[in-house]
Formats: sequence, C-alpha cells, structure tokens
Amino acid sequence: MKSCLEFFDRLQWIDGRPLTSILEPYRRDLFVRFFDERRDDGQLKYNLGLFGRGKKNWKSADLVLGALWALLEPTPGRHEVLLVAFDEDQAATDLDLLKQIVRANPTLAKGLTIQQNTILRNDDRGFAKVLPGQSTLGEHGRTFRFLGIDEIHGQKNWDLLEALQPDPTRDNGQVWITSYASLFHKPGVPLFDLTQMGRAGTDPRMLFAWYAADYCTDSEFAHLDPELRANPSIASWPEGRAYLEQQKRRLPAHKFRRLHLNLPGLPEGSAFQPEPVMNAVARGTGVRVPEPGVTYTGFNDHSGGSDDDATLCIGHLDTDGRAVLDRVMNQGQQPPFDPWTAVERFATVLKEYGCTSVMGDKYAGETFRVAFEKQGITYHVSPLTKSQLYEAMAPHLNSHRISLLDVPEVEQQLLGLVWRGGKIDHAGGEHDDWSNAVAGCVHVLLGNKAAPFLFRSGGVTIGGLAQRLSEAVGSAVDSVTGTVGAAANAISKTMSPPPVRPAAVPTRKRSFEEMEHMMRQDLTPDELERFDKECQRRWARRQPGPLDAHVRKYGCYWPEDGPPAADPHDLGAVMEAVRQKFALWR
Repeated sequence: MKSCLEFFDRLQWIDGRPLTSILEPYRRDLFVRFFDERRDDGQLKYNLGLFGRGKKNWKSADLVLGALWALLEPTPGRHEVLLVAFDEDQAATDLDLLKQIVRANPTLAKGLTIQQNTILRNDDRGFAKVLPGQSTLGEHGRTFRFLGIDEIHGQKNWDLLEALQPDPTRDNGQVWITSYASLFHKPGVPLFDLTQMGRAGTDPRMLFAWYAADYCTDSEFAHLDPELRANPSIASWPEGRAYLEQQKRRLPAHKFRRLHLNLPGLPEGSAFQPEPVMNAVARGTGVRVPEPGVTYTGFNDHSGGSDDDATLCIGHLDTDGRAVLDRVMNQGQQPPFDPWTAVERFATVLKEYGCTSVMGDKYAGETFRVAFEKQGITYHVSPLTKSQLYEAMAPHLNSHRISLLDVPEVEQQLLGLVWRGGKIDHAGGEHDDWSNAVAGCVHVLLGNKAAPFLFRSGGVTIGGLAQRLSEAVGSAVDSVTGTVGAAANAISKTMSPPPVRPAAVPTRKRSFEEMEHMMRQDLTPDELERFDKECQRRWARRQPGPLDAHVRKYGCYWPEDGPPAADPHDLGAVMEAVRQKFALWR
C-alpha cells in the first residue's frame, strides 16, 4: 500500500459508503499530487499545499483525510500530525470528524486510541493532535510529519506560521493549508502573500490549488461560470445550485462573495462598496455582440507592455439612458507584450462595433495617438485623471445606471480600489487596468450627468431637496421633530423657485433623463409632478453613508469655493448650507 488512494479505497465514510465514492476526480488528483508525487531524488515533490475553494466544498474533510493518511502511512519513522483551527469550535469539529472516521472503520480503531484532544497510535509511533490557533505559539520548535491548518483566512500576520515552520532536518514534513478567501486582502497577510506566491509560481515545492470566481488553477473548471469555478463540489450538494441561490438571498453580498465565490474581503479604505458593483454585473454575460442601429463608444487604457495590461472597453446607452458595457478586453498575450500589436487588436474590435474614434488616458494619447490613427481610429485624450473617472462612476453605480459585464477582472479590480492620498487608486502590488477602461467608458457615455437626486439649476426644487434630505435622515428628524421640522419648513418657505411660465405640451412623453437636463419652467405641471416623484424614489434608493465627497464633487449644494460641506445627518446644518447655496444660485 504505497498510495494514499489505495489506503482510502479500504475505508468507509462516516455514513457507511465507500470513502472513495465521495471523492470527486479533482480531489483524488490533489491527494495523489500532494502525497504521492516524488522528485528525481526520491523525496516528496511538495512540502506545502494551499487549497482554496468556496464554503461547503469538502475543504476540512480533505484536510482531516490527509492527516489520517500521514498518521498511518506505512513508512518508517514517527508520524506526528498537528491539526490547527482558529477557534475552539472549528478545532472540535475537525477532531470530531477524525474520530468518526476512525470509529466507522474497525481496522483503524484496532490500532488507535482515541483520547479527548488526541488520537494515539498504539505502537507509540505517532499521534494526531488538534489545536486551536491561539494555542500554537507555544508549539515553537515542534517537529511533525504533517501540519494541517484549517481556514487560515482569519490570520492577519505570520506569527502562527512562523511558530510552526517545518523541521529542516526532516525530509517528509508537509504543511496543508485550506481556506476560502481572506477578510484581510493586502500584503503581509499570510493568505494574501501565499496566494500571490502561488499565482506567480515562484515556489517549486508549493502545490497551489485555487478555485475562485475570478481565478482557477484547474483547467477542467477554469472555463466555467464564476459560481461553478469557486464550487467544484457543487454536484455533491443535494440542492445543487439552488443552495447558492438561497445563500445569495440570505447573505449580504460581500459575505456571499467571500464565502461562496472565494473572493477576498474589501481592503481598508475601499473606494466602492460591494453591493452596487455586484448588483451592476449582468451575470452570465461576458460579451455583447454589435447590434445594427446602436451607437457604440470606446475607452482605451494603454500600457507600455512591460507589466500592466492594455485594456479596451466598449459600451452604449440603452433606451433608459443607462451605460451598458458590451466588450472589455486586454491585449491577449500576458505581459510583457508588444504594445503596438495591442493597438492593432483594439482597432480591429473598435471597427467591429462601428467606432471610428476612441478616448484614452493622457499617457496612451501622447504615446499611441499616431498608432491608432494609422489604423483609422481617431484618438481623443481624456481630460480626467483615473481617480476622477472613478469618482464620477460612483454615483452612477449607486443609482443603478450602469450594466457591467460578467468579467471577473473588472469586478475584482473595482472592489480592490482604495483611497490613497485623497485619490482613488489600486492597492500596492495590484492593478486597475480593466477597471480604469470601464470607468473611462462609463464617463464617455454618461458624461458629467449627476446622480438624479443631486441639486442642479435644471433639476429639483430647493423645497424638494429639503424634503429628500429630511427623508434621508429620518431617524434624526424623529428625535427632534418639533425643532428641526419647524426650521425646515421655515427655510423651505423662503426658497420659492423662480416663477414657472406655461410650458408647451410635448408631442411625446419625455423620459426622466430628458427632463433632468431641462429647466423646470420648460416642463408641464404633469411632468413636474412625475419628475419630483422619480427624484424622491431615486433618493430613497441611495446608498447610506456620508454625502460630503459626492455632493461636493457632483453638482451639489454649494460650489467648490463655497461654504464647507455640512454633516448630512445634521438637518439643521444641511438646511443652513442649502440656504446659502440658494442665495448664491439666486
């Protein structure tokens, strides 16, 4: 019995089924590669394994089975096995599963003694011990045959792994780490660092097996849609994909994406919240083919080819005035690549969508303008920086005016953007080439249109704005109804809009986006009523949180050089700011 699969073939699962009947092919392959593959010198090929996939995909079970093989494999020497979990409940669960497997197999039970926190070999040649993560710092210097670390995603630093480094004098020591994505997605966090190492392929003795919505190491799953990539054992679930739909309804979006899509938590200082971004994605739609009669627009974020991707995004406006993305792509070949060849590739696709021009950032405009023009594409340089493009995109995401493609790189990069020095940028060691092209395309399509609930001379009345601000901070108003309500009414009465002249009856019903760009006196009474109701509805759907940055940037209550922003949760301060703005506007 030299193979781990031969060992498993002799065992039963805890419900009496043959153990190998519950091992899908991809899991069998991982066991064989980790435990059986050897180098030319006869030593184990891998001494470190990082295995990541979504929740309920047999991660802990596989760790326990690996520990059982390491404890009982028919090789000389001692077989010390340590299982580490990061809370007592998880540690107890792993130990309980190991005990159940032993009890389900009488041949194993004869050679093992089960104790409270340990399982001993009766020949005194080894043991399996389960430790809560907080207890491991006292294990410095311990030698082991197998170290299994269950769910490392909660670890913020390397203290635990430093305390449990393999003994260099042993040629068979192995570390098996299993987890879904981390809450703490930044350099210095063990799971982040190990994942980056695995993706780079810089450690030949590390087996990296990662199944996530945005990245998959297994070619059998990499072409599937994101939910199936992250959940390779979905076929073993009684309800199959219906379970994911259930969890999607029950969990907040950011938790669902981490637990069931194996996507990392948001970094500190995140520029975008997950719900608006994820809700904007048209799931299952990676490309929209060109359609006759549709006008398309493109944005290019080019690159010199050494490290970053060159990207192109193409989109159009639908009949509701939403920015709909149709194509997001890169240069094809991974960096390094020839940037001039990328220009040819992008120009070909732009022509497929009927685009004769494209907009891009200043670097690309100065460097590659002539190259695009040689391909018959006029290149316009964007007047905005990438941070300004991201800031302009935020209110449109929050007001559901964008339809993103289901391209993992776009979603992941948007959710990885952070505020750095007063600007939106990618975190250190990451990229934003795909998200930058998307933000640029959205800006070209929607321009400087403010989110519908913001004040503008052709938009809502001051009284209407005061009403919506009052609704947004309803809990605060409830506590001070008498004083604040009276103040709001008094202010609103002093802010009558300019006299409304009779408007011509339109020949057709105008859309909200059309009315948004008109002066109020040019709207009919019915249109005014419909416009204000829609403004109230969109305001009510606004994402909660401070308004200052968005209000100051997009249309707002006061100009950049006007009074300082008010706390949107202090209605008195907001009303005073509105009063000053009204005086300036009048």
